[in-house]
Amino acid sequence: MISIQNLSVEFSAKPLFDNINYVINKRDRIALVGRNGAGKSTMLKIIAGLQEPTSGSVAVPRDISVAYLPQQMEISDTLTVIDEVAKAYAHIDGMHRRLDEMNTRLAEMTDYESSEYQRLIDDITTLTEQIAMAESDSSEAEMEKTLIGLGFNRADFHRPTSEFSGGWRMRIELAKLLLSRPDVLLLDEPTNHLDIESIQWLENFLITKARAVVLVSHDRAFIDNVTNRTIEISLGKIYDYNVNYSRYVTLRQERLEQQMRAYQNQQKQIAETEEFIERFRYKATKSVQVQSRIKQLAKIERIEVDEVDTSRLNLKFPPAPRSGDYPVIADAVGKRYGDHQVFDNATFTIKRGEKVAFVGRNGEGKSTLVKCIMNEIPFTGSLKIGHNVKIGYFAQNQASLLDGDITVFDTIDRVATGDIRLKIRDILGAFMFGGEASDKKVKVLSGGEKTRLAMIRLLLEPVNFLILDEPTNHLDMQSKDILKQAIKDFNGTVIVVSHDREFLDGLVEKVYEFGDGKVVENLGGIYDFLEKKKINTLAQLELSKSPAAPAPSASKPKAEPAPTPAATPRLSYAEQREREKAIRRARKKVEDLEAQIADIEQQVKEIEDKIAAGETTGDIFERHAATQKLLENTLSLWELASLDLDTLSNP
Repeated sequence: MISIQNLSVEFSAKPLFDNINYVINKRDRIALVGRNGAGKSTMLKIIAGLQEPTSGSVAVPRDISVAYLPQQMEISDTLTVIDEVAKAYAHIDGMHRRLDEMNTRLAEMTDYESSEYQRLIDDITTLTEQIAMAESDSSEAEMEKTLIGLGFNRADFHRPTSEFSGGWRMRIELAKLLLSRPDVLLLDEPTNHLDIESIQWLENFLITKARAVVLVSHDRAFIDNVTNRTIEISLGKIYDYNVNYSRYVTLRQERLEQQMRAYQNQQKQIAETEEFIERFRYKATKSVQVQSRIKQLAKIERIEVDEVDTSRLNLKFPPAPRSGDYPVIADAVGKRYGDHQVFDNATFTIKRGEKVAFVGRNGEGKSTLVKCIMNEIPFTGSLKIGHNVKIGYFAQNQASLLDGDITVFDTIDRVATGDIRLKIRDILGAFMFGGEASDKKVKVLSGGEKTRLAMIRLLLEPVNFLILDEPTNHLDMQSKDILKQAIKDFNGTVIVVSHDREFLDGLVEKVYEFGDGKVVENLGGIYDFLEKKKINTLAQLELSKSPAAPAPSASKPKAEPAPTPAATPRLSYAEQREREKAIRRARKKVEDLEAQIADIEQQVKEIEDKIAAGETTGDIFERHAATQKLLENTLSLWELASLDLDTLSNP
């Protein structure tokens, strides 16, 4: 579908890619992996047509659409959320223009029996069907489903985008890309601004509805669940594995071991040849053999070892000075912004040495409670910090707070004190900023390198209580593994605010869930918590997101909890009759849609049977795609109708 041919890229005369070739096929879900700075984001920009390679080409067929989500972007703030997302359907105007052009050509043709005339008729028919489906009422349903899946409430739909933070605006852009249904979707760190529930929704969308996907992500669980192919970028070359990330890790290790053995054998052969040349260079009787060995040595294609040496990156937090038994005791802590109660009555105790996670949907108060603990903002209730507690705080935007106009060395030199100043070069070398890298300006560093640099600053002062707010954003897999091990080895207390399930797995022993204005303690690890959520509250979770149940606006106080069924007032006879009619109508709508789905599924099966039997003539593939799209739209309507029925049946 898309062919990358002989691709080479150089920066400052240094090669980033060297003569790379591969193809992106239909239904490929590719994970681009490699260390920070290997060129993953650059590869996406080149495929998207936003950056030109030094040499080589990217061949994209005319009828293939490509959509790209970068890590950072500027988003227009002039429209409401729903109007901005509706731009996803702007391609319909282009379809109308193409249809007008086709009709004009048809009117000018006089050879009614030609194959070209028949092909044009078929193309007009297919495009007309596609326009009809794209303009169907289901587009509004799809927009609502996508926005709710990405964490928005219905009350947010008509708010201006200017009222949302950069992370939420990134979600708006992601919604537009998903709804435009491109043939190839390029995603650069799409999970950085998503909470766990939204990540799981995005996983399901990409698995069930997306076409080809190429993504860069440091969320191991996410890429494991979504991708079926892994392309590693290493030292300017690529290694293409037709497997997901976990399987790739095993195969990569086998490849590196084989490569190392081949390298060692070659080095032994080179050493023996060079020894022979030196030994007999000046003996006339051996001159022919010496010249032969010299030619042989020149022809050897030297094997490079692709493994990046991370042995120097040894992240270790200083020993924690002993604190009191209870570093944090919270009693009825609450925080309100105007009329909006972020959370209330948060009561919990964190013991010395515990490692806990703060999780929940964005905007529910995780970072806000961290700021309360740091005493950065006022709050209600009582929050006691224990005796001799020394907090080390890594804020979510820590890397962006670095001064971009100074060097890596100066960044650390300005905060280091005492004897530490004599060891700055050693410390930077341990974090892979050795040699020339320490003299780089901060503004030219990748996101992962900035995060590592910000982490060094955290290590300069011994602490016994770490608070890490999204510490893994922009870190590559290896750096995340090293950070995780360092936190596990740390003998102090830790709070981690994160949406990265793989990072939290095996690290935390307690999970605090933020939602609906509450902070709820859950004993056990992150997967224990997720399993409990699925078993106990998934139905309530889905119901709370139902379009039929309006979510509380950020500008209004939260509504009181719904009364229990026992406390629900009895309906009058007339009201009960109306409710029963509404339920019957809703049930009829669900049944009608189920019948339509069965009929469309049968149509899809009949077309697929023809394709399997070898029939590939005419517009069979276009009809298959159009029927699949109709099936997806009808399924979306059925899901919304089912939610409406559930809401009416269980008020």
